[in-house]
Amino acid sequence: MESNIIPDSIRPQRLQPGIGFGSGPTGTLRSSSLRPGVTVPVAPLLPSPASLSASSGPPPPPPPLQLHSLYGGVGAGLGPGAGGHCNPGNPAVLKEAVEAVVRSFAKHTQGYGRVNVVEALQEFWQMKLTRGADLRNGALVVYEMVPSNSPPYVCYVSLPGGSCFGSFQFCPTKAEARRSAAKIALMNSVFNEHPSRRITDDFIEKSVNEALASFNGNREEADNPNTGIGAFRFMLESNKGKSMLEFQELMTVFQLLHWNGSLKAMRERQCSRQEVLAHYSHRALDDDMRTQMAADWVNREQSVAGTIAQELASTERELEDARLAGRELRFYKEKKDILMLAVGQLSAANAATLPSH
Repeated sequence: MESNIIPDSIRPQRLQPGIGFGSGPTGTLRSSSLRPGVTVPVAPLLPSPASLSASSGPPPPPPPLQLHSLYGGVGAGLGPGAGGHCNPGNPAVLKEAVEAVVRSFAKHTQGYGRVNVVEALQEFWQMKLTRGADLRNGALVVYEMVPSNSPPYVCYVSLPGGSCFGSFQFCPTKAEARRSAAKIALMNSVFNEHPSRRITDDFIEKSVNEALASFNGNREEADNPNTGIGAFRFMLESNKGKSMLEFQELMTVFQLLHWNGSLKAMRERQCSRQEVLAHYSHRALDDDMRTQMAADWVNREQSVAGTIAQELASTERELEDARLAGRELRFYKEKKDILMLAVGQLSAANAATLPSH
């Protein structure tokens, strides 16, 4: 459906992340009750093994969008697990790789000797800001400790662009957890500056050809933005010149829309894939989007008790596995935060309905 024939009064509602919809073809922002089956996972917006293979019936719950063409080599926002340079299943190898990058960074910036990785990470992003990097919220690196009264302690660090990493080692102290998170974040930040981590015309062509070969696609699919591979090309071309970490930050929005069932709902509202891509490529993940997604999970819980607890348990396992593997964590972290927000909304709703004495 062409976007130029969509009435302005309809388009904003059709592109809302909330998945509830009424009886009309364009839908409304949200309905008061969510029917079971509305949130059946669908193929992700960009190509992955799940999205490009034919399947009868609904596919299994979606993994994070694995853009295999982007993850060849260390970095790409995933830590050193990609491309075979470092096996994330081997903690000793991961630790060795991270320490090597930190030592190299210290040698070239502060001379030989031990580097304070927490300070180095902040200085790195401050340097990027002073050199003209587009950091809309400044260069502040934010740390978040997981509440605990005993080891192992866990710490997350969010970079100015939104990427998130976590402590990947057994940390007996909170300070060590903070340093561990800073190490993996610094390593990814440094690798992300390498020219090979930029999206260029050559990179796009190679990536699209690899996707076509992997999923037995044809050239016409790559030129059609309404196909999975065409959407893949569209997203890459829209982000030409950006780094892999920046691209991963953008993809987090689409991962969450896919996970929440919002993409399926938008498709049922007759939104084209290109229209959705164009709209959300320029929208940052904000509290309004999180609140709408949390409300969807409240509706699911009210339809099927235990839904949130089951999804939360699965998300926490994913987050833990990704953290220990040194991977970029924002998708998993945002999922957990949205589910916890839903728990809060549900508690508030239940408290409001309790009889007063």
